[in-house]
Amino acid sequence: MINFTVGPVQSSDAVLAIGAEQVPYFRTAEFSELMLENERLIKKFAHTTDDSRVVFMTCSGSGGMETAIMNCLTKQDKALVINGGSFGERFVQLLTLHEIPFTEIKLEHGKALKPEHLAPYEGRGYTAFLLQKHETSTGVHYDINLVSDFCKRNGCFLIVDTISTFLCDPFDMAALGASVMITGSQKALACPPGIAVMALAPSALKRIENIKCCCQYLDLKLALKNQERGQTPWTPAVGVLRQINVRLKEIDAAGGDKVEIERTARLANYFRNKIKEYNLPFEIISESLSNAVTPLHPTTQSANEIFLKIKNEYGMWICPNGGDMKDTVFRVGHIGCLTEKDYDQLINAFLDLRDKKFI
Repeated sequence: MINFTVGPVQSSDAVLAIGAEQVPYFRTAEFSELMLENERLIKKFAHTTDDSRVVFMTCSGSGGMETAIMNCLTKQDKALVINGGSFGERFVQLLTLHEIPFTEIKLEHGKALKPEHLAPYEGRGYTAFLLQKHETSTGVHYDINLVSDFCKRNGCFLIVDTISTFLCDPFDMAALGASVMITGSQKALACPPGIAVMALAPSALKRIENIKCCCQYLDLKLALKNQERGQTPWTPAVGVLRQINVRLKEIDAAGGDKVEIERTARLANYFRNKIKEYNLPFEIISESLSNAVTPLHPTTQSANEIFLKIKNEYGMWICPNGGDMKDTVFRVGHIGCLTEKDYDQLINAFLDLRDKKFI
C-alpha cells in the first residue's frame, strides 16, 4: 500500500528500523540525552527563542490541543477561535468543555481567512487567539502573519495548531510572537502516532506557572520539570520518541526545515500540475493551499467511493473526510517518505478510473 494520507504517513527506512527494535528502558542517561536533543532540534526547526521550551506528551495532536487550553487559559480569558473545518470545530468543543469564554469566527469550507474577518474584533478586549495554521480537513492554509499582527496589536496569547503544517510550510515562532505551537509525531515528522509535541514561548511558561491544571497526566508544570533532565513524569511512548530523534537528525543532516519544506512543496506542485495536465474531474477547493495536502472535490463521483476504489482496487490510501464532507472532499497528502514515482502511480489509477467511466 502506498500512503497518500496526512497521517499516519510513510516513514523512512531509518525510522522503520527503530520501530523493529525492542523498546529499551528509558530512565537512563542515554534516553535523557536523546530527549534533550529532540527538544533542541524542535526549537531549531520551529525558530523559537532560546528561552522557549519543548515538551513531548504521550497523546495525539488533539491531546496537545486540550493540554494547551487546560494549562494556558482560564475562565477570565476572552478567546477568539477560527472554525473553518473539523479541527477548528475541535477547538470550539474544547473551549466549551473547559468553560473558556470565546467568540467563534466561522468560515465556509475552503475559504481563506481575510482582514475583514478580524476587523470587528479589534480593540474588543480579547486575550487569546486559537487557530489551526492549516485546517487539515479542508486544506486551507490560514494567513498566520495576519493573525500574528492582530494578536500583537491586541495583546492576545496565540495558540497555534501546526499539526499538519509543521515542516511543510514556513513557521517562525519567535517572529510571529506565538505562545504555543502544537504538532504531532505522525505528520511531517513521519513517525507513528502517539506523541504531541508542544513548543512553549516564555509567555506560555509564565501562564503555565500561574494556572492550576486540573489534570495530573496533562499538567505541563510536571512535564516541564521532568524535561529539564530529559525525562517525562509518566511512561512515554518510548519507541516513538526514539523514532522522532532519528527523523529530526535526518532532517537536520539534509539541510534543516527549509530543505524539508522545499521537498514537500515540490511533491505538492508535481501532483497538482498532473491533475491539471490530465484534466482530471477534480476541483481544488481551498483558496489558500498548504504544501501538506491537496483537497479535491470530485465533480462526477462521491469522494468516499473514490477513496474506497483507490484503496481496494489499486492498493493506495488517499485521505477521506467524515461528516458533511464525506462525499464531497477527499485529500491527497504530500508528507512522509514519498516520491514523484509514487504520484505517477496514483495519477495512473485516476486515469484508469476515468477510462472505466467511474469518474
